[in-house]
Amino acid sequence: MLVPLSWLRDFAPFDLDPVELGEVFDNLGMVVEGMTRVGEGLDGVVVGRVVEIAAIAGADKIRRVVVDAGAPEPVEVVCGAWNFDVGDVVPLATVGTTLPGADFQIGRRKMKGVTSNGMICSSRELALGDDHAGIMVLPGAMAAEVGRPFAAAMGIESDVVYDLAIETNRPDAMSIAGVARDAAAKLGLPFSIPAPKVTATDAGGTATIVIESPDLCDRFGATIIPGVAVGPSPEWIARRLTRAGMRPINNVVDASNYVMLELGQPTHPYDLDRLPGRGLLVRAARKGETLATLDGVERRLGEGPQPDCLICDAEGTPVGIGGIMGGASSEISDGTSTVLLEAAHFERMAIARTSKRLGLRSEASARFERGVDPAGIERARDRVAELLGLAQGHRAVAGEPPVPSRVPVRVARVNAMLGTDLTSDEVRAYLGPIGFSAEPVADGILDVTVPTFRPDAEREVDVIEEVARHHGYERIARSVPRSPQVGQLTAYQHDRRRVRDVLVGEGLTEAIGPMLLGPGDHARAGLPEAPGEVIEAEDPLAREESVLRTSLLPGLLRAVVTNVSHRVIDVPLFEIGHVYGPPPAGQVLPDERERLAAILYGEGGDGRAAADVVRTLLGALRIDDVAWRASRDEPGLHPTRTVRLIAPDGAVVGVVGEVAPDALSAHDLTGRAGWIDLDLGVLLSGVPRRDPAARVVSRFPSSDVDLAFVVDDTEPAAAVERTLRDAAGDLLVDVWLFDVFRGPQVGDGRRSLAYRLRFCAPDRTLTDAEVAAIRQQCIDAVEQRHPATLRA
Repeated sequence: MLVPLSWLRDFAPFDLDPVELGEVFDNLGMVVEGMTRVGEGLDGVVVGRVVEIAAIAGADKIRRVVVDAGAPEPVEVVCGAWNFDVGDVVPLATVGTTLPGADFQIGRRKMKGVTSNGMICSSRELALGDDHAGIMVLPGAMAAEVGRPFAAAMGIESDVVYDLAIETNRPDAMSIAGVARDAAAKLGLPFSIPAPKVTATDAGGTATIVIESPDLCDRFGATIIPGVAVGPSPEWIARRLTRAGMRPINNVVDASNYVMLELGQPTHPYDLDRLPGRGLLVRAARKGETLATLDGVERRLGEGPQPDCLICDAEGTPVGIGGIMGGASSEISDGTSTVLLEAAHFERMAIARTSKRLGLRSEASARFERGVDPAGIERARDRVAELLGLAQGHRAVAGEPPVPSRVPVRVARVNAMLGTDLTSDEVRAYLGPIGFSAEPVADGILDVTVPTFRPDAEREVDVIEEVARHHGYERIARSVPRSPQVGQLTAYQHDRRRVRDVLVGEGLTEAIGPMLLGPGDHARAGLPEAPGEVIEAEDPLAREESVLRTSLLPGLLRAVVTNVSHRVIDVPLFEIGHVYGPPPAGQVLPDERERLAAILYGEGGDGRAAADVVRTLLGALRIDDVAWRASRDEPGLHPTRTVRLIAPDGAVVGVVGEVAPDALSAHDLTGRAGWIDLDLGVLLSGVPRRDPAARVVSRFPSSDVDLAFVVDDTEPAAAVERTLRDAAGDLLVDVWLFDVFRGPQVGDGRRSLAYRLRFCAPDRTLTDAEVAAIRQQCIDAVEQRHPATLRA
């Protein structure tokens, strides 16, 4: 919003440096986006009168103009504008003048044989407007001022125009008076809005007002102003409007716009003689109604999900869109003699919705959307009449006067939120100058009456914000906020990160596979893909991404294929991601689970390597009590090289083994590939763990014992390992399988499993006799519980 400093001074005596005043605006939250000095650089510009215009031989775009500048001799200039004639009064920049914003002086120039001794100026060249299409033609009455300095003759004083960014929660600052009130309160300056001086008349007759939709408009005022003579506005009004960013139109429209900028209350003048029924009616638009607005566009109304507010004549015909723009049928024209002035209060969101739906935004709608003062109707009405210099005829306001809202404010809460130590009197001193009255009702509690021009201040925190602005954010010490509930990772999230760290430490690289696969991708990996076994997208973007994955195996196999095609073979991969099975019975949503999968392809990539990774992972998670059981029916996996991991409660933790040869060959891969697929939710939340308390590390040497047992191929190696752990006792540090042998030496259908057991005592070195006794305990236990014999 453009705010001239001279206009602000109508309400408070601002006499500090303009730059310092801009800093005050910044501190109050009205950020200064630009500051322009106007009315300066006009030295050397005088009022002149055109006495002769002649063509220049050989030139069709410029003319020779002779101007009376009050000197004994007239001034000859060359001009390319054509919007003036002999007798017109114009601003003349004499030789040696530097115009505002220019970096050169006006000099004598010869064009087509004619010497130009100055320049006739447009309003833009004088920084007094945006019109650059033609010369600035002054009122005829200025002929008496010929020869006088232009600025003095026009009453132009230097001014500063601030470009302020007004946020949506500051409706009061959408007016010159509102900005002045805020700044004056901050600076401790007296502030007042002069009461308009108006007179009454019986002329002009009466007008009716009817509100049919109080949910769209709760207050509506209309005033008859007779005896209007439409013409240009006084120069000072036109100049202020121009500096505030509005184009002067005529004295009636300009007075309405002036009041909107000054007080923040939009008004709209109608030609009363063009209003059938001599009255106004406010109602909701009917579906399909149309209205030609002032911009010449026909608008269709009543077609949105929420009602549009219409201003109609007394017969119900639309003549304006409430709070946004008037209609062309009753606009002010040169023949208007009686004005019916509308000033109303509309429901904010109704205006916002209609404005957005129609793509029609105006200065009025911008203010109504934020909220205007429902009590400001009478003041705005009187101010328009005062600016026109006319008496008011019939006046009427429909709707009840507003009742200011009241908000209890705790001084302790103010200090707690701001980190200050303000007293009740200090809080009241900050609120009073900006229109909030605060009366103490209890110890440390203020009853704050919110002014009607602040509809945004609805809660205690809104009032506290006003205290903060006027106390000064720059005076509030910075501190780091503390909370009893500091954000942190859950135990599950911590463990998931640990899983990633362990796998990376084992040399695996994390991959991120697609959640959606193509038809046949599951089948190529050896997984079921019949209807009902997978979930297909109803409207996929591509057929290749139309099936929700039920396993991470297809995506990791695809990643291995990509790596091999680039001759990157020995890169074991892992992925943590969600898979989606068909909905369980009685449910609608898919069976979604988070799983951990890894594929070890290339040199050393087999089931044993996969098992080693899992053992390391279980150790890092302090998980011991997991059973390893052979499984021959895992889809996509080798039938004799795969085991299931079973939790103590029987829940399946996952599978470890090798990818089935058929699945590898379907992807043009050869050799073997270790595979890990674990249900991360069961692994991290459903399996008991060792006590994390630190154990004493023995300073005595350990002893290793190697035992090899011949067992049937159907006997799980994990079962033998569990028996060894149970039999070894408390001196056992660890046990692991280090060799598997098949051959004629052990017989058909049998294999040799070689385990290494490590023993250590915390308080002594174990003797050979002690180690031998434990060794025999382990042998006896395995041979008794399993069909196994010790291999010599």
